[in-house]
Amino acid sequence: MEAGVKFKTVNEYFSSFPESTREILEVMRSTIKQEAPNAQEVISYNMPAFKANGVLVYYAAYQGHVGFYPTSTPIEVFKQELTAYKFSKGAIQFPIDHPLPVDLIRRMVKFRVQQDSEKAGKKKF
Repeated sequence: MEAGVKFKTVNEYFSSFPESTREILEVMRSTIKQEAPNAQEVISYNMPAFKANGVLVYYAAYQGHVGFYPTSTPIEVFKQELTAYKFSKGAIQFPIDHPLPVDLIRRMVKFRVQQDSEKAGKKKF
């Protein structure tokens, strides 16, 4: 990925990476889509994201890992399952040279979809 490039679409973002990285990004994308089929794919902060009522999750590829940004609450809820990965309050790093933990990602996205729906239901119009 070239520094300073502003992406307009998720496909444009994906095309900036080598094939091996694109394959990992596609697994991430399809995993998220399965749990959030009604979410819209967008580019936000120059990285792929899925948005429903608000942004559900972001993800991005880097030199040696894929970053997954599901917000802080899911990271706290699933903390015990994240010990094999580098993570912080709002980010998880999945090494590119290891299989993605698809089941864990699915459950975290499902959690975010539920959170997002509950939050939307509380909004006053």
